[in-house]
Amino acid sequence: MQQKQATILQGFEWYLPEDGKHWRRLTEKASELKKLGFTGVWLPPAYKGAGGSKEVGYATYDLGEFDQKGSIATKYGTKEEYLDCVRTLKAAGLQVYADIVFDHFIGADEEETIPAVEYAMNNRNQALGDEQMIVAWTKFTFPGRKGKYNDYIWTWRNFSGVDYDHLNQKHGIFNFANQGWNEEVDDENGNYDYLMGCDLNMSMPETVEQLDKWGQWYQKLTDMDGYRLDAVKHIQFNFFNDWVKHRRQEKESDLFIVGEYWSQELKKLENYIASSGGLISLFDVPLHYRFYEAATSKDTYDMRQLFTDTLVQSRPDWAITFVDNHDTQKGQSLESWVETWFKIHAYATILLRKTGTPMVFWGDLYGIPSHGFAGMGEKLERLIKARACCAFGRELEYFDDPHLVGWTRTGTFDRKKSGLAVVMSNEGSGCKTMAVGALHAGETFVDLLDNQQQKVVLDEIGVGTFPVNDKQVSVYVSEAAYQELLK
Repeated sequence: MQQKQATILQGFEWYLPEDGKHWRRLTEKASELKKLGFTGVWLPPAYKGAGGSKEVGYATYDLGEFDQKGSIATKYGTKEEYLDCVRTLKAAGLQVYADIVFDHFIGADEEETIPAVEYAMNNRNQALGDEQMIVAWTKFTFPGRKGKYNDYIWTWRNFSGVDYDHLNQKHGIFNFANQGWNEEVDDENGNYDYLMGCDLNMSMPETVEQLDKWGQWYQKLTDMDGYRLDAVKHIQFNFFNDWVKHRRQEKESDLFIVGEYWSQELKKLENYIASSGGLISLFDVPLHYRFYEAATSKDTYDMRQLFTDTLVQSRPDWAITFVDNHDTQKGQSLESWVETWFKIHAYATILLRKTGTPMVFWGDLYGIPSHGFAGMGEKLERLIKARACCAFGRELEYFDDPHLVGWTRTGTFDRKKSGLAVVMSNEGSGCKTMAVGALHAGETFVDLLDNQQQKVVLDEIGVGTFPVNDKQVSVYVSEAAYQELLK
């Protein structure tokens, strides 16, 4: 039986219209996404937060069921539309992954008076004074829900700190009852347990119990195939071990799990994978920054260094590769937008190589109208299709020139149209002699992206010389595959 390789769509971008229609958009695109070659979709966080229907979703409150925070629906639609979207995507043969936010709560319903110690912003291990009383929004009663599903009331004891004291009208980092921070977290700012809002305290048994209960309810409600875990560098590193295992037991199957650990330091990512018992894959943030550097440096970047100190090189089975996402968009906190001229280079790199699991960004595929970006259009669609049709077999690398690099996939005997050759330039036109393999001896290969009109006929052992234009990428496939992919 032929096995499909995963290709995942990040099914949203930050600036989607606040029209409550995105669940319906995704529902309508289910068949299209499957036909393109996607195997799974990461849905946006399905939550209403403090901003009600304007909230992107990273401040968890409800799923768009109750009249709370100024609306019933979330930015993306109602709970029923959400569940219908999940069912429709799954019926089309796509896996569905939920975005889970367990670092913080935002949008409390009541204030509380709390003993707290203020810590330095740039060194969360340094207390700035003695314990004092502060007032903070930390009590979550969910009045619109009226106890449906769960009547638990979240109070300051479920959290470790906040960043604002309403009593003294003061911004800062306040740790409750001087209980300290979770220790096994990222060491930026001394200790990066605290990120924003009401920081969940994973040392509190009731907090852990309630998060597990919520996970059990959510898994039963949605039948998710996996989860994207937000801000894991700020959460006790081993917290998700039991949570993930419980969800797998409930589903009685494996789950796709990826964590967002935003760091360019490879050793931190490797350490997290080990600390999570190997249960959690991570986004390859270092590779994203290689793309960003290559795009901004233009013809001075040494393309041979594209995979240096990346997760896909070090831990390929745990690497989720991507070009851009909702945080790297222009105007966002982690803005590092890969310039358009290099995006197809980057997508060819994550989609057509053997290692890593690629994630395609909604904004790159469908555009970001609010910012005048039309997306990558048909060329990106062709690369996604080529991954499903041609990107099989062994891989031969030709990263032997600072400005002209390439690789081939040999294809497999049981996939008649598989096999390809990729050559890319960041400075100057040229060509690369590369072996696709004896399975393709005598075949004619053409550029799927139509950047090159020259056909390449492979010799008796499957070797050809593949041209590329200045600052472009060409993806060569057999003529039969080309015709198939253009249908």
